[in-house]
Amino acid sequence: MMRKIGWLAVLLAVPALADAGDPPSRVARLSFQSGTVSFRPGTVEEWTTASLNYPLTTGDHLWADAGARVEMHVGSTAIRMGGLTALAILNLDDRMTQLSLTQGVLGVHLRYLGDQEAFEIDTPNVAVSLLRPGDYRIDVDSDGNITNVAVRGGEAAVTGGGAAFPVHPGQEARISGFDTVSHEVGSVLPPTNFDDWCQARDRREDQSQSARYVSRETIGYEDLDQYGAWREVPPYGWVWTPAGVEAGWAPYRYGHWVWVDPWGWTWMDDAPWGFAPFHYGRWAYAGAGWVWVPGAMAARPVYSPALVAFVGVGGVGMAAWFPLGPGEVYRPEPSVRYVNQGVVGAVTVVPRGVFVGARPVARAVVIVPQREILQAQVVGRTAPLAPVRESVLARRAGAAAAPTPPAGVVDRAVFAKTAPPAPRVSSVESLRPAGGAPRPVVVRGPGAGVARPRNDRPPAAVQTPAARPAEQPRTAPPAQVQERKAEQPKVEKKAVKKTEKKEERK
Repeated sequence: MMRKIGWLAVLLAVPALADAGDPPSRVARLSFQSGTVSFRPGTVEEWTTASLNYPLTTGDHLWADAGARVEMHVGSTAIRMGGLTALAILNLDDRMTQLSLTQGVLGVHLRYLGDQEAFEIDTPNVAVSLLRPGDYRIDVDSDGNITNVAVRGGEAAVTGGGAAFPVHPGQEARISGFDTVSHEVGSVLPPTNFDDWCQARDRREDQSQSARYVSRETIGYEDLDQYGAWREVPPYGWVWTPAGVEAGWAPYRYGHWVWVDPWGWTWMDDAPWGFAPFHYGRWAYAGAGWVWVPGAMAARPVYSPALVAFVGVGGVGMAAWFPLGPGEVYRPEPSVRYVNQGVVGAVTVVPRGVFVGARPVARAVVIVPQREILQAQVVGRTAPLAPVRESVLARRAGAAAAPTPPAGVVDRAVFAKTAPPAPRVSSVESLRPAGGAPRPVVVRGPGAGVARPRNDRPPAAVQTPAARPAEQPRTAPPAQVQERKAEQPKVEKKAVKKTEKKEERK
């Protein structure tokens, strides 16, 4: 009885999860980083060191310091940053990917774009809409006054300062100015070291064998080849087995938990391959070890923060969970039994402080008798524990402060063609900044909604270091420049009514 009372007490302390508001089925994954990379969640006014596999969503910011390189994925689309680059996610949902680039260089390999989807990159003076799959590069200089748009494949539309014009494959445009822009369009310039790196990463994905078994829209599929093997196991079909894991390894044990609005508690795995197998599909114990069962190939897999069930075991002050099996979904009925709950070693138990503090789980596992585990009741699909600041920042106590970009770069206004949503406010009262809401990204243009004060140039006192030669803003196109007549921007069509998301079926 005491244990049930304890669980009830913490359940009452948990904020309402945002899944009642139907969170999007897509996120961005931080899939590669080298050098110093900083991250600011959309619901906290504080920078922290970026972590591999962190799920990124609307409102989040990334800063790649000098010499750094970053890669993230939204479905099959790869988005890459060079050094001294400031990026924010203005909107990321089932139909829209909208990014803010206020300084630096961005490479986009757009592999797929649905009929009702849009991809927009907003800079201080223009909005760049990517209209077709292809390869794109966007540069913004340190003053935010010049944007270069290179299209190696695909098609882009540029809007800003009363002008609207296309950039065709093989072309590069140079746009300068704010309220009134001037532009020049010529042949795309030769690739830089940054471009070569982007192309090498693209080739790695193109050659992935895992694309035979899962959709390329399954974020993280490209990392499975290097760290495991596929085999056919009845009755599950083709499954993936991780290589090199230690004896007694179990899913959802070697990593930590973080709080990501609007989903809530989210698993972050330590393994470089640890995204797809923990946010899509299910795990099964087959033979002598665990295998990941991706399920039927879906054109648009639905992201989940963690495919687990939580169980009331270990006593008050503990958190315990196990991976859901193939075809299973959480059901609130007490009589429901789950296949993996009975697998020896499948249930992971840790103290509450380890869970909410984003601390490594594997180092703090509490051993509980199997008899108690089998008799325990499943309490929900998420942990009945309230998050703290460390839950969002995923920063260890005593960790060094993360480098932050110059304020004039982060706060620089961007020209938005599409109105981004209002800033996210954390569902946790203690995580909300003073004033009740985080600072919004200031936008101008058709997507601004209302007139806002301009803040698009850094203060004179802010000195931004120069980028290394390979990643400097592009120079003007060659002499054979074609001036294109300015056209008035076309009125945006009304947003298509949001379709009901289907539950992932594996």
